[in-house]
Amino acid sequence: MKPFTLEKTVEATVEKLQKLKIEDQLVSELEWCLGSYRFDSNPVGLIEKSSLALGALKAEKEKNSRAVSKKLLEDLEKVAVA
Repeated sequence: MKPFTLEKTVEATVEKLQKLKIEDQLVSELEWCLGSYRFDSNPVGLIEKSSLALGALKAEKEKNSRAVSKKLLEDLEKVAVA
């Protein structure tokens, strides 16, 4: 996955988690990993935390089908598999 796309997807994920007011600890970890990634270009932490975020957002979508966009989930799946 392209670095720009990776960053944008993670930023959108952080925004969505904050908007839904869920997984505050995960939001902090994603933000830290994003900063680390921007410094050293190593995506391992971002990929790991994105997988956790994907699970949280899928669970939220099951509760409320309109809470999370299909596109965000698809983009996040690409990041989590990268």
